[in-house]
Amino acid sequence: MTMRILVADDHEVVRHGVRALLEARPGWQVVAEAVDGREAVEKAKRLQPDVIILDIGMPGLNGLDAARQILKAAPKSGILILTMHESEQVVREVLAAGARGYVLKSDAGRDLVNAVEAVGRQRIFFTSSVAQVVLKRSLGRTDGQQPPPAEPVSLTHREREVVQLLGEGKSNKEVADILGISVRTAETHRSNIMHKLECGSLSDLVRYAIRNHIITV
Repeated sequence: MTMRILVADDHEVVRHGVRALLEARPGWQVVAEAVDGREAVEKAKRLQPDVIILDIGMPGLNGLDAARQILKAAPKSGILILTMHESEQVVREVLAAGARGYVLKSDAGRDLVNAVEAVGRQRIFFTSSVAQVVLKRSLGRTDGQQPPPAEPVSLTHREREVVQLLGEGKSNKEVADILGISVRTAETHRSNIMHKLECGSLSDLVRYAIRNHIITV
């Protein structure tokens, strides 16, 4: 079985380790690597790989928002999340983003090859501990616990991008340059976001971004 794969992770050691593991399989090729979500979107659009492996906590554009953009730019590509995060909220967000697979980095040596093969065949694959979370979700929480409340405020994709960049310490001008918009537009986004989220300061915005897994620390 041939497989063209894109690997996106901001840690070089992880990217190289994943490449070595996958390219040991006959017919599998890592066609590109990306160091952040924005580069992953661009390369996914251009290369249209069979499987895209995304970390969640990447700078510039996180893996969840990158996944949403990739599904529009490369709808035939299967998305596999490779991350250290396994909270139920993150799992829900990954499913909502449209990913077909979810593997913990601690399980990569055991599960990654099988996960890539499954996603490449348009099937679903979850690390065992994550599968338990998915099962509880599908059964309507038979353990008697109530799911956490949904996020009360909905941000657009562009607003989430702005939140991430501001949360990473970027200035309005840097946000404008990265997103290809005017400084005035960036300032308007920032003002609207602060009002929508009822944030009185940038530190409030950073806490929101961390709490909602837009940035990681």
